[in-house]
Amino acid sequence: MSEEVEVDFEVIVIGGGVAGCVAAYTLAGQGHEVLLIERAMEPGSKNLSGGVFYCRVMEQVFPDFVNEAPVERRITRNIVSLLNEKSAVNIDYWDQRLAEPANAVTVLRAKLDLWLSEKCEEAGVTVMPGVKVDSLIIENGQVVGVRAGEDELRSHVVVAADGVNSFIAQQAGIRAKEPKKHLAVGVKSVIALPEKVLEDRFNVRDNCGAAYAMVGDATQGVAGGAFMYTNKDSVSIGVVMRLDDLEASGLSSSDVHDHLLTHPAIAPLLEDGELLEYGCHLTIEDGPQMVTHDLTRPGLVIIGDAAGFTLNTGLTIRGMDLAAGSALAASTAVHAALESGDFSQSAMDRYLSELKSSFVGQDMQTYAKAPAFLERPRMYKDYGRLAAEVFYGVFNHDLRPRRHIMKVAMDAFKASGLRLRDLISDGLAGIKAL
Repeated sequence: MSEEVEVDFEVIVIGGGVAGCVAAYTLAGQGHEVLLIERAMEPGSKNLSGGVFYCRVMEQVFPDFVNEAPVERRITRNIVSLLNEKSAVNIDYWDQRLAEPANAVTVLRAKLDLWLSEKCEEAGVTVMPGVKVDSLIIENGQVVGVRAGEDELRSHVVVAADGVNSFIAQQAGIRAKEPKKHLAVGVKSVIALPEKVLEDRFNVRDNCGAAYAMVGDATQGVAGGAFMYTNKDSVSIGVVMRLDDLEASGLSSSDVHDHLLTHPAIAPLLEDGELLEYGCHLTIEDGPQMVTHDLTRPGLVIIGDAAGFTLNTGLTIRGMDLAAGSALAASTAVHAALESGDFSQSAMDRYLSELKSSFVGQDMQTYAKAPAFLERPRMYKDYGRLAAEVFYGVFNHDLRPRRHIMKVAMDAFKASGLRLRDLISDGLAGIKAL
């Protein structure tokens, strides 16, 4: 049991993204004095993220979230696209059941994060934007606050939600500098289109939208992928490439991004659009390898991207829902610690048990092998070309007698240079990963 000490706030949360705001809002709703520190002058203004938010977790925090929050569209079409230089093979899944209750929505983080911070203020959180935390205050092995410039702010607990390059986690000795294979660089554009034009091109209506996951020529063979999401009257599109593989390729991330925008399967969807936003950001590529069981110190918990909670299965890219889920797990542990006055290592470790029993911990374990599966180079060139050759053989009626599709597929496979053992190995790895 900790002695009574004078503090400025019971809890200090670092980072005004989804994780930080959910943690701050939840703890304030439980009656605690919470400070939310955000280095940007306005929450969301530095966040280039924005995409698909698997949002059902947010209904636990903000009832009627989808109708109240500044979301863009409800995703009812999910397209997985294998892009080649002059062809594309798509799996196009549409399901109206994904609209109600909303399964996933597109968001623009500048709008969403500002709304979240305003909800925090309404709940009694003190929001302090434009402040950069320089270090933790650690006394007798326990985190007791933060330093920002010449100021010291003291608390019983610090919640670090300071993003991918969490210097708080590094200072606490929880994370070393991540190797490049665990990180990726993302380049994204937001392109405005008239609402009616967008709906016609992407075959969506009534606030519903489409999400594309693309591999292959989308990144010019670099490990990673590309995305395209419909907002209300704009499209978010970009590439995410593993940092080590990008460097080895000698390609420029901006050039790969621009190449995607001119791809013959993509360019018509964006034609005559107006560029609203363009940016580059470091992100997590191998979340399961970054997440450890070491996410706490006395008086400290690490949540969201800072803890590595991101999942890319090749079919879905998740981060915001995991951030929110980790924030809820942390809030449960921190609330219990504040109620008991115990901020020891064992008290903070309740966060780990809450994570383990939540969808966050279980999903991270389920998809732990997905990043390694996506490292296989054949995913980014060979299989897209093979699929295109098979379909070309089916649909190219060149007046020669038709052949059975199995014969077409076998000939395409032999011409691809792929080995049967590689195909089997990749197939089994995909099943295990997904």
